[in-house]
Amino acid sequence: MKTHRTFLAVFLALTASLFAAGTAKKPNVLFIAVDDMNNDLGCYGSPLVKSPNIDRLAARGVRFDRAYCQFPLCSPSRSSIMTGLRPDQTRVFDLQYHFRTGLPDVVTLPQLFMRSGYFAARVGKIYHYGNPGDIGTSGLDDPVSWKEFVNPAGRDKTTLESDIINYTPQRGLGSAMAFLSDKTGRDEDHTDGKVATEAIKLLEKHKEEPFFLAVGFYKPHTPYVAPRKYFDLYPLEKMEVPVMPANYAKTVPEAALYSTRPWPLFGVTQQQAREVKQGYYAAISFVDAQIGRVIDALDRLGLRDNTVIVFWSDHGYSLGTHGLWMKQNCFEDAARVPFIVAGPGVKAGGVSPRMVELIDVYPTLADLAGLALPTKLPGASLRPLLAKPEAEWNRPAFTQVERGGFPGRSVRTPRWRYTEWDDGKQGSELYDEQKDPGEMKNLAGDSSYAATISELKLLVKANWPERVTGGKAEAVTKKATRKEKKKAE
Repeated sequence: MKTHRTFLAVFLALTASLFAAGTAKKPNVLFIAVDDMNNDLGCYGSPLVKSPNIDRLAARGVRFDRAYCQFPLCSPSRSSIMTGLRPDQTRVFDLQYHFRTGLPDVVTLPQLFMRSGYFAARVGKIYHYGNPGDIGTSGLDDPVSWKEFVNPAGRDKTTLESDIINYTPQRGLGSAMAFLSDKTGRDEDHTDGKVATEAIKLLEKHKEEPFFLAVGFYKPHTPYVAPRKYFDLYPLEKMEVPVMPANYAKTVPEAALYSTRPWPLFGVTQQQAREVKQGYYAAISFVDAQIGRVIDALDRLGLRDNTVIVFWSDHGYSLGTHGLWMKQNCFEDAARVPFIVAGPGVKAGGVSPRMVELIDVYPTLADLAGLALPTKLPGASLRPLLAKPEAEWNRPAFTQVERGGFPGRSVRTPRWRYTEWDDGKQGSELYDEQKDPGEMKNLAGDSSYAATISELKLLVKANWPERVTGGKAEAVTKKATRKEKKKAE
């Protein structure tokens, strides 16, 4: 009888456990994207930039100090994170090509969640879909990724554009050194204020069902427009823009500086660059405030304990370093991104020094939600680092750009950054990130680093076994590639 009672107790306990596991509430995902934001944030060590809401998100999750995008340009980077594929797989190298042209059946991240019963919606910019206020699915959005979407447009887009100060009038506002301090507008009147408002409405409407809510903010993307109070946070006299040594351009391949023409700083003056930098920082603080509104709403609705929050930028941003402005280069400023994950099972206040990539986001969220991946992906789940941020991790990070007829390919390891232009035919770069974190001394021509360069070359060729440009692939010698990849592993 005692044996029977013991067996019955164990059976009932196991049944209860299985029932609980089967009915466990699916974790929500709040997927917060910002545009063109670099790591000049309080939680990343900036003594100047005020980002209290992003900072408190970092305090309740894991901040990744070495996270890298795959291509420092909006559409290639966003296509990569949303599909979990590298740019050479999506074939997206510009702002015109859509990944479904070559991959019509690829399962995007929100699609994966929808297939598991989630409500998936987008507010603002996630894909490079077009302009705020567009009706329908214009540009490079992906309609099948969403059950619902909202494209807000505020006064920064509808009434203020004619007043924006543009120091590079030969460039469109989307790539100009341009800014405006809005003296009368409220946060809620601007596009990102409206993004926050619409996101909160969706949280309130769908709080009772599992959701994947992608909230895409437009700032601090140029033109840097924000209410006046955010400009007031940054006295102009505190804005500093690096001045390059007279012979600097001769120390690196021409392709490395090609993204800013004329070089340096698109030809603007130091004073003008300081004013523009003030606008950039004002835009960061403005969008930080909107992120805070969304996180506060999530907490108010009682969703905090069952929601994974992912905060990411599509790429970094250069503010005068190397004489460059904006993105589309292979230096640390453009390749490195702010990246934070918070939620159930994530170590609060964790800081990870490991090398991670934005393509790791797809498998990570699938892992956290218990979803099977639709295909093998090149990224890796970061779940071990979310529980133990300093856990062993031996993966490098890869970033690439295109220079018209040839690629720039860069690998980042804990110690080194190595970049090849046109497979080395247009030059190469090597930087010791421990001794030279500003990447100002190119060691590629120093014979004493030949062994290091040889090892890093293997990583580059293992990651890019094919030459892909404009949707066409040129295979390298397969036998040699297999040998190099085996050595690299």
